[in-house]
Amino acid sequence: MKKKPSYRNVHNRFKLNGNNYSFNDLFEVAYSFIKEGEPHEKIIGDFLMDWINPKEEIVLKTSGSTGTPKRMRYAKQAFVNSALATGDHFGVKIGDRALHCLSADFIAGKMMLVRAMILGLELDIVPPNGNVLEGNTTFYDFAAMVPMQVVHAMNQINQVKTLLIGGAAPSTTLLHQLQSKKTNSFVTYGMTETLTHIASRSIKSNDAVYTVLPGVHITQDDRQCLIIKVPYLTDADVVTNDVVTLVSDVSFELLGRVDHVINSGGVKIFPETVEQKIGSFIQPPFFITSIADEQLGQQVVLVLEQQKETQNLLNLLKEKKILSPYELPKKVFCLDAFEYTENGKLKREATTAKLVAHPY
Repeated sequence: MKKKPSYRNVHNRFKLNGNNYSFNDLFEVAYSFIKEGEPHEKIIGDFLMDWINPKEEIVLKTSGSTGTPKRMRYAKQAFVNSALATGDHFGVKIGDRALHCLSADFIAGKMMLVRAMILGLELDIVPPNGNVLEGNTTFYDFAAMVPMQVVHAMNQINQVKTLLIGGAAPSTTLLHQLQSKKTNSFVTYGMTETLTHIASRSIKSNDAVYTVLPGVHITQDDRQCLIIKVPYLTDADVVTNDVVTLVSDVSFELLGRVDHVINSGGVKIFPETVEQKIGSFIQPPFFITSIADEQLGQQVVLVLEQQKETQNLLNLLKEKKILSPYELPKKVFCLDAFEYTENGKLKREATTAKLVAHPY
């Protein structure tokens, strides 16, 4: 079996903003970013300093989208193994041109740096805000973006050959737009605990089923939630709160989070599933949640960010007949602003709590 490289084995084809760097060069790069760089470059410099220090582990912070952020330790070799798995799964080759447009404060931005160093990519760094392709005519073989970045870069998205989309669920409208593009786009599934994605689904195939990366094992617990085993990352199982339908031993369909489930009249409703169904008719940002109801226990409601016409929206959803009677929102609420985590994920519980002071 071919021995895997260590974190010190920076590929001789690795380039950062057009310049070749070895492992021994990374200190100067990191120091320059920290002392003279833009805010997003300073964060990259901090990570590179962590990467080249003699410690075998790096401390990561989870996003906090579903609770209090946690601090976790991962071996640098696990980062390397994750990068190799991504390269194999998506056909990333030595010398490919890649775009770094995600904050290195979070695992997705960190992993793009590791992939470039280990796989031998030519990596261009741009600020992680606005249209990340604006004023750029370069063709990229590989890039990763959050949905909002894809929205802003849609007119130039064909400059990217393979695009990974993660961090939040893309809207139905966004998925439809990407199907007509040349770009091979994939929605990814993963988290900090799995060092980004462990599964993906192709947007062009119009299939909701995720396929896991080689070496990843999946099962379910008694809640029907996904359990992930990634031997090349850690010995411990990652027990999620994501309810899934196992399609095979290497594929699954994501239904929603168990802590988001609405029990309305004894019927279990997954907000994420409802959101996917109505995404073609409602302009984001919006989400589905529930309020207390004497008869049903919980009543499904739709929450919009900023004031919009609500009665016409409810009538439209009834006319479309894409929702069951239990899934159909009984009320619509408008909030001035939703609550978000640092990296832009919706805080459902905190935002729903704002409805308590809202007149029903």
